[in-house]
Amino acid sequence: MAVMLGMLGVFFLGIIVVLYLTLKKSKSFDEYAVGGRSFGPWFVAMSYVNSWWPGTVFISFAGLSVASGVFGFYGLAYSTLGLAAMYFIASRAWRWGKHYNLVTQPDLLRLRYGSKAVGVVTSIIGVIAILPWVILGMQALATVFSIASGGTWALPVCLLVGLATVLIRQIWTVRMGMRGLVYTDMYQGIVAYVIAAIVCVLLLVAPNSPANWSYLSEIPNQLLFLPGDGDSYGPLYMFSSVFTGVVGALCWPMSFVRIYTANNVKSVKKSTNYAMLIAGGFYALLTIVMLSAAHITGVAANPQAGWTTLLENYGGVWLLGLGLTMIFAGSIGHIDGSVQAAGTQIANDIVGSKIELSDVQKTIVSKGSMVLFIALAAVLAYFTNGMDRLQLLAQISYQAVVQISVPLFLGIFFKFGNKNGALAGMIVGFVVAAALTIAFPDDIPALGSITGGVVALFVNLFVYVAVSLLTTTPDAERTRVDELFDVARGGKRSTVTVGAAVPGMATAAKGESAACEAATSVATCEDAAATAMAESESEGLAASKAASIATAASSLREAAAASYARAGGAPAEASAS
Repeated sequence: MAVMLGMLGVFFLGIIVVLYLTLKKSKSFDEYAVGGRSFGPWFVAMSYVNSWWPGTVFISFAGLSVASGVFGFYGLAYSTLGLAAMYFIASRAWRWGKHYNLVTQPDLLRLRYGSKAVGVVTSIIGVIAILPWVILGMQALATVFSIASGGTWALPVCLLVGLATVLIRQIWTVRMGMRGLVYTDMYQGIVAYVIAAIVCVLLLVAPNSPANWSYLSEIPNQLLFLPGDGDSYGPLYMFSSVFTGVVGALCWPMSFVRIYTANNVKSVKKSTNYAMLIAGGFYALLTIVMLSAAHITGVAANPQAGWTTLLENYGGVWLLGLGLTMIFAGSIGHIDGSVQAAGTQIANDIVGSKIELSDVQKTIVSKGSMVLFIALAAVLAYFTNGMDRLQLLAQISYQAVVQISVPLFLGIFFKFGNKNGALAGMIVGFVVAAALTIAFPDDIPALGSITGGVVALFVNLFVYVAVSLLTTTPDAERTRVDELFDVARGGKRSTVTVGAAVPGMATAAKGESAACEAATSVATCEDAAATAMAESESEGLAASKAASIATAASSLREAAAASYARAGGAPAEASAS
């Protein structure tokens, strides 16, 4: 007991030390919410992974591999494919975030559709979907303290200790915001995923390991079948599980906001590749180890405790303590990120949409929301503890959060669609998903075991398209969306306003035309120079090249001025808006 609690204490002390060493007071809500957009690819990647795999991956997902066999690999499929999808939308999202000072996912949707209501609905769905994951995280912390105490602490005590730990950690989250999260995500991630992967390799290759890779040949036949392959599930269950995971990958508020923390586009792209390596490699190794350990009587009898049972059997109290520290690291990092995302969205997108709040007021509302949110999760964690197939909580949350995907993905990549379609689609999709999930928590047998969330998603898509086609989009809104997409492509819309040509003034018209062409060239070169300078680091563009473009813009400005002068005393300085 003393050894395991001591290891947890030393690790937690390390978190506090990291926070003290990196303490920096936030001067703005942008600094508080997204860390001033200042982090490189490795920090962003590990922050992604911390928001992706909670500590419960060692409990519910590891238990899934023991109880359901190769079905456990569905987590590997959706995580790697989901992170691959993140690669393609991250650049556009980052550019919009940087240009328009966005700090949350609902911020982006509110910008794209020009509607506060879209932002509010997105935020409500996101906050509701986060809650089951925080519940799982709290239960994982309770499990950690129950085992570390040798079973002498009752469940309420373990939950209270876990809650106290999170609240102590929240002191620095409240003070530092996202910056503190990202720095501690790196520290926590090394323990939870990198060291865990090393331990998994050791367990697989060590000759005396009870989970040596050779035991894979002894896996019972029933663990080699996927759902829908001759059992009670229909053929669409596996598809639904992976599909909702992939589609929902970037709908999670705590994952999406990590995009905004990157310092440039190049870091965003690199971070998704690094995250796939870390998240995919770790989860694959964990799944293989648990499959190899499925023959152990104690592991098979209690799959959700399989990870800790395996480590205690092989390495005694010290390896068990290390395993508990991994669960603790993953849990506290994921809980903290989830609670921070929920609090920020409540303050910025729900309350902030109704009441004009200063940065200080947003921070106060965010703090209060965080405390209430974590308290609610702790209560629900107590009443759902011991529930069979805990991963169902995670799957149910996906049924809700994927409803954000239709306006998010289509809105980022296509100009089609308006606020009416986005609102109607999300609301109808969420209601249908909730109704079907209550009636069919796992799957819908009559529809080939498709899940309620997938059915709702297709209803959402239909409503989005139909309503967008049936309602008009004003020309001003179309122009605004065009400008958003220019920014998303890395450019900046520039227009030049000149007077109409007057009949009989051919010379003036000719001069005016020359001036127009020169001014247009100025605008183009100045935009190119600005973009090149701003992204010289992200795109690997030499600073000297950016300077050359700026010099060319200056020369063309002089040519434009001369053209205007020849046109008959026009202003001596051409300008581009």
